[in-house]
Amino acid sequence: MSLSRIRRRWGVGSLTLVALVAGVITVVLTTATAGGDSSITHPLRADQTEGYGNDRLLGFTYGQNFSCIHRPGDDLDHNGQPADLDPAEFQSPHCTAGIEPPIDPTGNEIADTEPLYVIVPFFDADNDGQAADGLAPTLKSLFGVVPDAFDPTPGEAVQCPEPGPPLTEHKGPFGTCTMHTTKIDLGPVLSQLGLIPPNQVVQLPTPNHSHIVDGGNFNSIWWKVVVVLVTDKSVWPNAAGTSGITSVSKLRAAQAAGKAFPDVPTNFFLFFDSRQFPRSGSGSTAGMNMAGMSMSH
Repeated sequence: MSLSRIRRRWGVGSLTLVALVAGVITVVLTTATAGGDSSITHPLRADQTEGYGNDRLLGFTYGQNFSCIHRPGDDLDHNGQPADLDPAEFQSPHCTAGIEPPIDPTGNEIADTEPLYVIVPFFDADNDGQAADGLAPTLKSLFGVVPDAFDPTPGEAVQCPEPGPPLTEHKGPFGTCTMHTTKIDLGPVLSQLGLIPPNQVVQLPTPNHSHIVDGGNFNSIWWKVVVVLVTDKSVWPNAAGTSGITSVSKLRAAQAAGKAFPDVPTNFFLFFDSRQFPRSGSGSTAGMNMAGMSMSH
């Protein structure tokens, strides 16, 4: 069909048509180049972490800091006053597990936000009973075990904190990870488990963890953090991503087998893009997810 026929049929002017064509070309070129395996390499920079998706090792590049949604009617400090009447409540981030806001940081419906599954080692792989910040007795009394989630030297590989060379340029201290919060309130989760009374704030260091997304290559978007406690070390993924839970389907299988707890929602969001590391000996180019809309996984 000629350009003149397209203009007549769709009622668009020449400049508008040129802009539309240019936009399509830009998307095609961006998809073909930005989604390539060659765009991520070890050691990862300080603004990057690893992840897993579709049984592949991924690299995430963060574009800004985290966000923890705090709505006007929330009372996350449990002082009896909603946030819109209590300015002090939200002057520092209050990242909480066990609750989920209806929107993400863009204002879009939470149901349309891509999930980032944060898997947490809830076992003591090396049986050392160690935990940071003197937490070992409390953790032992609550859970009957001192999980590697809070061990500065966990017995299994984790992606956060950053492990250091040769995988990452930066080695992160316990309780940290690039562009993440360093504290999370587990009060709602512990209350739901019947371990503490309701409406308690229980701030703990951000636990050791690794990441799983449902796919491979994504442009930069906001991700909703969904926490999953893994209780069986036999399904924990290795650093290379060649064994263990390295996809959402394997995560669901582990949950069904009783080797991991159900999903725990949060009000915590991260902003990054995702790229697949190349397969050994492969020069293939993977598909692209445009702002969370999958073209191919």
